Amino acid sequence: MPAVVAIDNGSQSTKVLVVDETGRVRAQARVGLRPYATPAPGRSVHPDDDVWDSIVRACRLAMQRFDGDPSEIVGVGLCTIRFCRALLRADGTLAEPLLSWMDERVSRPHVPSPAVAHVTTSSGYVAHRLTGAFRDAAGNYQGVWPIDQTTWRWTADPDAAAATGMDRSLLSELVDPGAELGRVSVEASTVTGLPAGVPVFATSNDKAVEALGAGLSSPDDVLLSFGTYIAAMTVADAPGGGEQHWVNFGARPGQYLAESTGIRRGMWTVSWLRDLLHPIAPDDDIYAFDRSLGAEAESVPPGCDGVAAVLDWLAPGDEPNRRGAFVGFSGAQGRGHLYRAVLEAIAFTMADHVEAMERERGVAARGVIVTGGGAQSALLVQIVADVLGRPVRRALVDDAAGIGAAICAAVGAGVFPDWDAAASALSGTGDAVRPGAHADAYRALRPWHRGIRSRVAELSGWMASARG
Repeated sequence: MPAVVAIDNGSQSTKVLVVDETGRVRAQARVGLRPYATPAPGRSVHPDDDVWDSIVRACRLAMQRFDGDPSEIVGVGLCTIRFCRALLRADGTLAEPLLSWMDERVSRPHVPSPAVAHVTTSSGYVAHRLTGAFRDAAGNYQGVWPIDQTTWRWTADPDAAAATGMDRSLLSELVDPGAELGRVSVEASTVTGLPAGVPVFATSNDKAVEALGAGLSSPDDVLLSFGTYIAAMTVADAPGGGEQHWVNFGARPGQYLAESTGIRRGMWTVSWLRDLLHPIAPDDDIYAFDRSLGAEAESVPPGCDGVAAVLDWLAPGDEPNRRGAFVGFSGAQGRGHLYRAVLEAIAFTMADHVEAMERERGVAARGVIVTGGGAQSALLVQIVADVLGRPVRRALVDDAAGIGAAICAAVGAGVFPDWDAAASALSGTGDAVRPGAHADAYRALRPWHRGIRSRVAELSGWMASARG
């Protein structure tokens, strides 16, 4: 039975799935990434060659766990973190560590250097390591790149290209989702365990690939991606955008996704709070602690007895002075209040962002799909349903981006005749969680939380100016 390998390189880990044509996950592996290095103010990089190293280890583990014959593998789908920048020497090795999406340089034009012969994304770098080709996924180019949003190819406007500091000679060939990037080289096969000669297929940016794997296919749904960066997306007709949303490449050729404002370090804040409350020891059962903390939060009423969280643990680029906060303590609250306050802040903040995007676009979704680590929290899913007042469905597989990468590889390898057939076979969502008994309370609390966010933002500005 044909199977594909799906590589999902995220902000905190690399996950690899081996998926067959029925959608069954035949093997999987996950390898954590090291913390970002911050060698100077505004700099945030993946230390050494950590992204490639994590992909090597995760692929090797998944292939060791695969119960089939390697000859069954007909393709590899490659999905990596968006908004990264890789500066490469002529031989394709890193001239310096990979720039993360939080590095301020990715939002600025490239500064030419004699040491840099290629400028690409994280997927372009990994594709070269896997295949030896300088070819990349067109859909993974967001931010400061000389790309034409309509053609999905490098712009023909010399002024637009010059504004990015990237001469055409520095850039990789672009291909659409499902197109071949190259074939696994003997060298890459030796270290990863992937069969040599197997084609590697392009996907898109990680959020778009996640949307594909979760089954987002029309404006009738909005997807909430509960990752390190929490985003809301829905299907759009064309590139463009406005004050309340922007339009990103999708994970099917020619498809676009409208995306709202998001929360930086969103689910990271949940992990941060958990680790603060319960530092991890080698023998700890962290899942038992998560269950205990979740149970405490479930017993807390909506509004957390007056405690609210504001989730600016990483300030947006256009408002660098904003800071995160917990407010409203009276001494009667415990750790369950803090945990639920973070979940409520996610729901309240993203509900406002979703509705602002919908008002601007003139289109409102009827349902909500949730993906990512936060989608595994029954409490968060119920709060989202209550706050938005809409039914919420979880993606069937936890790693929706992995499934999206598998869909791209399966289409590219000809396992399915078209994108609809592949998505129907490999993706899907579970039963809907509907607004419950607390929906009215949360509707009343939304202006309260909105006002707290506004006042904390004012306080953050005052704090910055008062410090001088």
